[in-house]
Amino acid sequence: MFNSVRTVMTFAVDPEASARWWGELLDAPVKLDVSDTGAVYAWVEAGEVELGFHPADDERNPRGGSPVVYWGVDDVNQVRERLLAAGCEHHRGPLVVEPGRRIAQLRDPFGTIIGIEGP
Repeated sequence: MFNSVRTVMTFAVDPEASARWWGELLDAPVKLDVSDTGAVYAWVEAGEVELGFHPADDERNPRGGSPVVYWGVDDVNQVRERLLAAGCEHHRGPLVVEPGRRIAQLRDPFGTIIGIEGP
């Protein structure tokens, strides 16, 4: 019934800026879809997952209203340091959730909370 996750969409004040930041971090090209109203939906592809940024709208799509997505990583400490150096802020963790499995959360420069998970 369900297959793997294909798209993770977050709401951003500046979708294009969010996608460009992530595109640089992931070394992935940014794709844009501009509606007739000028609203921009921007995204990058990381592996088989589309990481999309939709315009925030306080009434319908508030920023921060998205779930926290956890990226599987090989080394939580190493990736956390890379994200902090790239402009993220600490949010919580790293925490041990079970033996050999740790998580941490960071806030990207645009307010989106992201998670990383691994050893």
